[in-house]
Amino acid sequence: MQLPAEAVAATAVVEVVRLSVRPERYGDPMTGDVVSRWTGREAADSLGLISSMPPGESRVCFAPGWGLRAYDAADQLLFELIFCFSCHHAWLWGPAVPSDAAFDTITDSTVKAEAEALLAHFRNAA
Repeated sequence: MQLPAEAVAATAVVEVVRLSVRPERYGDPMTGDVVSRWTGREAADSLGLISSMPPGESRVCFAPGWGLRAYDAADQLLFELIFCFSCHHAWLWGPAVPSDAAFDTITDSTVKAEAEALLAHFRNAA
């Protein structure tokens, strides 16, 4: 998955959000509990894992269960990202996101180790 390199480099804190409902429209804020805040190596490793995931085959359900919010060292929002591990879609938005990076797919969690590791990372955070 293509994450904005400058935003990833500027990220100091990543919040893990267990979504209670999906945003109604692209760009709407996420709704759900923040189950963890990752900093330092944990934040960098998580974003690296997401960036390493190749595109997946697109499906149509889009029922995301997890999201991330990335902040810089001044606690300014860089981007938000939500995933659906069933249809493999991801939405990415925020002040540091170019418009051509808004929608992507992620690797099928039943096939690829990267997706399984990411989903396990989210579940362990909760």
